[in-house]
Amino acid sequence: MKLDSKIPEGHISEKWTNYKDHLKLVAPNNRPKIDVIVVGTGLAGASAAASLGEMGYNVKAFCFQDSPRRAHSIAAQGGINAAKNYQNDGDSVYRLFYDTIKGGDYRAREANVHRLAEVSGNIIDQCVAQGVPFARDYGGLLDNRSFGGVQVQRTFYAAGQTGQQLLLGAYSALSRQIGLGRVQMYNRHEMLDIVKVDGKARGIIARNLLTGELERHSAHAVIIASGGYGNVYFLSTNAMGSNVTAAWKIHKKGAYFANPCYVQIHPTCIPVHGTNQSKLTLMSESLRNSGRIWVPKKKEDAEAIRAGKLKPTQIAEADRDYYLERRYPAFGNLVPRDVASRAAKERCDAGYGIEDNDTNEGVYLDFSSEIVSKGKQAAYAQGNHNPSDEEVIKLGKQWIEEKYGNLFQMYQKITDENPYETPMKIYPAVHYTMGGVWVDYNLQSTIPGCFVAGEANFSDHGANRLGASALMQGLADGYFVLPYTVSDYLANDIRTGKISTDLPEFAEAENSVKSQIDKFLSNNGSKSVDHFHKKLGHIMWNKVGMARNEQGLKEAIREIDELRKEFHNDVYVPGTANELNTELEKALRVADFMELGQLMAMDALQRKESAGGHFREEYQDSEGETLRDDENFSFVGAWEYQGDDINKETLHKEELNYEFIKIAARNYK
Repeated sequence: MKLDSKIPEGHISEKWTNYKDHLKLVAPNNRPKIDVIVVGTGLAGASAAASLGEMGYNVKAFCFQDSPRRAHSIAAQGGINAAKNYQNDGDSVYRLFYDTIKGGDYRAREANVHRLAEVSGNIIDQCVAQGVPFARDYGGLLDNRSFGGVQVQRTFYAAGQTGQQLLLGAYSALSRQIGLGRVQMYNRHEMLDIVKVDGKARGIIARNLLTGELERHSAHAVIIASGGYGNVYFLSTNAMGSNVTAAWKIHKKGAYFANPCYVQIHPTCIPVHGTNQSKLTLMSESLRNSGRIWVPKKKEDAEAIRAGKLKPTQIAEADRDYYLERRYPAFGNLVPRDVASRAAKERCDAGYGIEDNDTNEGVYLDFSSEIVSKGKQAAYAQGNHNPSDEEVIKLGKQWIEEKYGNLFQMYQKITDENPYETPMKIYPAVHYTMGGVWVDYNLQSTIPGCFVAGEANFSDHGANRLGASALMQGLADGYFVLPYTVSDYLANDIRTGKISTDLPEFAEAENSVKSQIDKFLSNNGSKSVDHFHKKLGHIMWNKVGMARNEQGLKEAIREIDELRKEFHNDVYVPGTANELNTELEKALRVADFMELGQLMAMDALQRKESAGGHFREEYQDSEGETLRDDENFSFVGAWEYQGDDINKETLHKEELNYEFIKIAARNYK
């Protein structure tokens, strides 16, 4: 199959407007005749389901949590980008577009990114109308702050809980449609397969996680908005239930999977504490607005800190290496996430790490300078032009608390250290996945009628996502893109009528799911699901993690292949199918992670360059920065499933043609 991205003609600033003006519509009287399934109820899924319900379609929404309010979007802390230029610092739609393309190391699709920048402002208006409590300045206007990879303030925020507030806004819109009967909500249900009829997506097989019952649900179109696949690494900042199953199931039914090797490592995570840890905790990137990142200049000081003989507050200013400010003076602590992460790894690999754990990996995020600076400003504003040091510190801490208080409280609860008094300890961790299901300009996969939104698709971030852009993409897809493109597709279905779940395709898909469940439950294995998931994560982090090389990737492909066989032969899943069985849920998800992990290593192996979050050690410049190969690798790598042997997957290439942006070396110095 030849990849057709369906990018419209015309100038980039007019593509989306002209395109949507000529899409087919479904009249209001015909929309109640049409069913749509939405899998996932995070920001992308909830906004899509609410929007389509409001339009009059019959929507079925599915989430494996007990409520859409528990979707992982709730964990996003720092903010959401929009090109409003409220700070009058030179922002524009074009600049947001350019920053996103550059931040993704010139590996994103140009037309999709510009559309994202265009609709970003509408998102803020929509959310304000919903009552989302964005931060405001003294005069009552919406406030903005900076995020990594940009030199303007365009990030709207609600303290350190922006994702939660945005999700509550989307959930309120969704709840209204549930109350009107336009959306049927299926909590504690997990999609385990997609059903195709005559080549089109026509429904799903879902498992009721409370009773174990397999259910058939039909629709005229299916939207997958199930998030990313970071938990393939076992330890990540994702919620423990986050998984790739919905996206992987459609991949196995014909949806191409694009750029799986593009994984984001977030620089401000609380370091790994021990081998029994089950997940990692993220500290918002917004903290890099006020915190300065450093390690000791002297190895003996780092060793003394690790041994507990020195405290960071005892290290003199002259003996601190603010390495991001040193290496990237133009952006300093606000370089993009991949750049900041690799810089931290380089310092720790060189022996300057400060955390007393198995790997000595950790750096400081220090707020002392900001406390003094903001304290002096606050004192001056109060008319005290000669404040004491104690007054400065007190006022500075109050300013920090107003801006980031819940984040500081969370850090102290986890680490039992007061970040107002001593610097936070941070280290990079797996966070977001830029890769995902391949979609065209309509957000439709290579399965007709199967659309993919938010983090589950590949389309907007290239090889690295800029901070505060995930919330932007999820809501843009759900509120402002899918209502147009899904309606265009559904215009041909107004005479189709109800789709029967008695069709043989539904029975075949259900039997396939049942067979896999029965196999796990009858397996006479000896090891837990987590045993295998941890082993997979160890391989992935060490060989397909922050840095990769040819030998390690080849070893990873072989080792995952062997681990996958061992998993299916020796995993033990207790309980039965017809009950709440969390171990069975995990087994089904880890089975998909095993296959995906192998494909990620294969994708990283074929991409013989470094770009964004994909860092091949063989391809770096003399200063350790990414070395792209635009002549040979300026493409989206979309993989086609060819059966159980993942090694046989076929790579298809969508060439990336930049008409309106000049490709250049990514420079933040």
